[in-house]
Amino acid sequence: MNAPTKLPATTGAPAQQPDTAVAIPASRTSRALTSTEVAALGAELDALRGEVLASLGEREATYIRNVQAIVRYTEIGGRGLLFIGWLPPAWLAGTAMLAFSKIVDNMELGHNVMHGQYDWLNEPSLRGDTYEWDHACDGDAWRHSHNYMHHAFTNVAGRDRDVGYGFLRLFEVQPWQPLHLVQGIGAITLATLFQWGIALHDLEMDEVLRGRVPLERLARDAGPVLTKMLRQFAKDYVVFPILAGPSFVPVLAGNAVANLLRDLWTFGIIFCGHFTADAETFPESVLDNETRGAWYVRQIRGSSNLDGGPIFHFLTGNLSHQIEHHLFPDLPAIRYADMAGRVRETCDRYGQNYNTGSFWSQFATVVTRIVKYSFPNWLTTWPAAEPALAR
Repeated sequence: MNAPTKLPATTGAPAQQPDTAVAIPASRTSRALTSTEVAALGAELDALRGEVLASLGEREATYIRNVQAIVRYTEIGGRGLLFIGWLPPAWLAGTAMLAFSKIVDNMELGHNVMHGQYDWLNEPSLRGDTYEWDHACDGDAWRHSHNYMHHAFTNVAGRDRDVGYGFLRLFEVQPWQPLHLVQGIGAITLATLFQWGIALHDLEMDEVLRGRVPLERLARDAGPVLTKMLRQFAKDYVVFPILAGPSFVPVLAGNAVANLLRDLWTFGIIFCGHFTADAETFPESVLDNETRGAWYVRQIRGSSNLDGGPIFHFLTGNLSHQIEHHLFPDLPAIRYADMAGRVRETCDRYGQNYNTGSFWSQFATVVTRIVKYSFPNWLTTWPAAEPALAR
């Protein structure tokens, strides 16, 4: 189940095309690019990446260590306050503090560390290939389904399993099935139980049910996933409530609410980063001889940013800069804000849409997608939510 956390420099050999040939066609929001332009765009983004890599140092090291301390001490404080019991100020403060700890651990610490963003520090507690987070999803399963399958094949229909998470229809290119009529209920369920859905995601249960994944593989991969799920369940819903003695129920309730708040938040941020109105999908043919520059273009066209201030960006793990994250997944996320201006200027010069907006405006388009694509294409007469990038 282990997979590389670093992306290759290219997913294929550069295509040999004359300068006037269209290497990447236009979409509803972005103009066509020639092979020369694709190569130039890629070179510019590679240069930006190189500049940031060369400048990494004490700032980033101090920052991530402070994040570790924030997660540790807010968890201790939150759990300690919950042990007091139902006293309203203590219970509310403890639940909020624990939810905050879980959000930061999930978004800014665990997700980013597991991308290898801090491997250059050579600190065992910050190794991307061994880090485990306060989450039901097993770290190795996440590194495979997210770091590899999602980031290498972003929004490629049939390859990126994050497109719909195996049961949601979010793009026109996905085949419609009658079950999609109730996918609104499925989306709400996924949002409230997000960590558990993510935990099962790499097992490809939907593909097992369709007979495309053998039961032998499911049996082989299920052990570590189920072990981590049981461990996480026991931690929040058995061990800490029992340790609280007479405060068993308020601790149990506080843990449940903290997990719910974390799951709703991460669901909203992740869906706003990938499934807004202007996010594009791509056929598998784009992978044929895809150059590094073309891979960059796919990340730009398939991702969405969120506007906000420093606190908002911190709580999203800087995934509010989803475009920058998809371009540079193994660079420290704290640098994405610094890079965003250069990335946006590059997109503007090459006529590529830099998809950004407020959380609520972007989330509204996500909800629109969920509702629209619950119906078959022939019943929907709304404007197309996205064009596919064809080859």
